[in-house]
Amino acid sequence: MLKKRIIVCLDVKDGRTTKGVKFLNNIDIGDPVEMAAEYYRQGVDELVFYDIMASARGRGPILDLIANVASQVFIPFCVGGGITTIDDIRSTILAGAEKVSLNSQAVKNPELIREGARIFGNQCIVLGMDAARDVSKPSGYSVFINGGRVDTGLDAREWAQKAVALGAGEIVLNSIDADGTKEGYEIPLTRMIAESVPVPVIASGGGGTPEHLASVLTDGKADAALIASMVHSGAYTIGTIKNELKTLGVPVRS
Repeated sequence: MLKKRIIVCLDVKDGRTTKGVKFLNNIDIGDPVEMAAEYYRQGVDELVFYDIMASARGRGPILDLIANVASQVFIPFCVGGGITTIDDIRSTILAGAEKVSLNSQAVKNPELIREGARIFGNQCIVLGMDAARDVSKPSGYSVFINGGRVDTGLDAREWAQKAVALGAGEIVLNSIDADGTKEGYEIPLTRMIAESVPVPVIASGGGGTPEHLASVLTDGKADAALIASMVHSGAYTIGTIKNELKTLGVPVRS
């Protein structure tokens, strides 16, 4: 079995790391540059940086902040939020990101996925997908954009498959229902998407204990688990999480 990745997510608002529950009641929890450096020291495999207000405010990525984070970490670094054009993708990568996450804009302009993959390679284009339960959809889940505020009406499985066909090389799959709850990942959603596409799926939303990660990495068939609250709170370090996963029989990177 391929070794599983542990990825820390930094949600950034007005230049500061923030954390909420189900995209609501966000509070300031620190400086993203300092936090990125600390998680790198702890041995995290990758970092994801989301500017959670960029799309809603209609502005592009904050390149100097991205460059400052990139200067502190020497691991894959993915940036999302406010990336609406090929020039935005180029400038974000030049600022130090290895990958860009397209979420709201991918729905509004799917050709951005195709063009981004053609110019920069599939490995640089990540589909960010926020999904919530919706019994009216064939998969049982609907896709939301603009920080979970707008229901697109798209079926989650169909959108994931379309995005991969367009060129997305990876999917960060976030469950809005589980987001920030620390009560466990949405296993049925994660497994369904992982079984529906030929690219890596990163589970996001709900991680609270190493057992939750073990479950989504095995039963949920995720290639990686994205975490935030459980390390931001200081309850765990990357090292303790990896050690517990090894004890639970989940192969992880050292």
